[in-house]
Amino acid sequence: MISIFKPKKIKDFNPNGLNIFTFNAGFKKKDKDLLLIIFDKIINVCCAYSKTSTPSAPIIWDKKNNKGKVKALVVNAGNANAHTGKDGLKIIDKYVKALTNKIECKAKEVLVSSTGVIGEKFNPNLIIKKFEKLNFKKKNSLLESAKAIMTTDTFPKTSIKNINLGNQSFKIYGISKGSGMIQPNMGTMLVYIFIECEVSRQLMFRLLQNNLDNTFNSITVDSDTSTSDTLMMFSVGNKKINLNKKNFKILNYKIYELMHDLSLQVIKDGEGVSKLIRVKVVNARSKNQAKKIAFSIANSPLVKTAVSGEDANWGRVIMAIGKTEENINQNKIKVLFGNNTVCENGSISKKINIRKLNNYMKNKTIDINVNLNLGNFYHTVYGNDLTHEYLNINADYRS
Repeated sequence: MISIFKPKKIKDFNPNGLNIFTFNAGFKKKDKDLLLIIFDKIINVCCAYSKTSTPSAPIIWDKKNNKGKVKALVVNAGNANAHTGKDGLKIIDKYVKALTNKIECKAKEVLVSSTGVIGEKFNPNLIIKKFEKLNFKKKNSLLESAKAIMTTDTFPKTSIKNINLGNQSFKIYGISKGSGMIQPNMGTMLVYIFIECEVSRQLMFRLLQNNLDNTFNSITVDSDTSTSDTLMMFSVGNKKINLNKKNFKILNYKIYELMHDLSLQVIKDGEGVSKLIRVKVVNARSKNQAKKIAFSIANSPLVKTAVSGEDANWGRVIMAIGKTEENINQNKIKVLFGNNTVCENGSISKKINIRKLNNYMKNKTIDINVNLNLGNFYHTVYGNDLTHEYLNINADYRS
């Protein structure tokens, strides 16, 4: 099943400053399942990882070995190398050693990621054999890199933005994958972002921290935080740009646009999705309260199934607000589906128009707007509905 939100045209180009290679290593039966990116030089990188208490071997390995400089990135899809004990780390050691021998760099200058089934070990020779036969002339494009890291995704996810700073122009671009086990808590979702100019690790860290909360940390398919959630940002360009306060602000906004675009592509490709749900909570006592309530609504199976069935069952929204146990006054809550007020002042709205409401619920994107009338803080979370197709995909995932 292809997502109804699949883009009509997926952006592609051949980047400078890095070399992309994709392979079928055998994790999947026929599709590409291994991505290797070799950078022209050793560059700066900044990473954010899942805050899970059961991290995958690649996250453990990266945190232990990498110190912010990178020459190569290795990503495999189809096996998460998670909960595989010491053997999982030894597997990485073996294929990283084969790569460093091939391209003459240090192990600490390599980053790795894996996505797929949890708990299954794999033979590192699947990857090593591809490295041994590496043809440096046979390069691939950005789109092909996005395809190689897909698991249950129904379309590859890319985004490209052009930036002009003073008399300099350059690109920022990225790829991501994710469809199920999605409620990132970062710092089975992978994101790689590339900036075509020189940026220090300190500034990249600021770019990540400025924009994570309102993009990748504000989406949810099923409330499940993956063992493998990873976001990496690379400075791949030779251009030296004065990132003064004005220029940094421009770059920061463009990074936000890129991350927002990629995060929405992930949520629009949620497993079995038929509708996008956008939950906005306003006038909360704090940002944390707004975010907590928005996630509670977006994650509620009862809200998700109601939206799937095109039923404006607003009582389920009230339930989802209440189960957070946040300090609120239910008599002040106002809930709207789109522009249609469904309840206010502690009970059903006297202005409710069932005909308009039923017509609104047929839309592909459903806005649930909640006004708590308590303060000045707000937050928006993106989710999707829950369908029979989601059950079918996850009941048969390992087969």
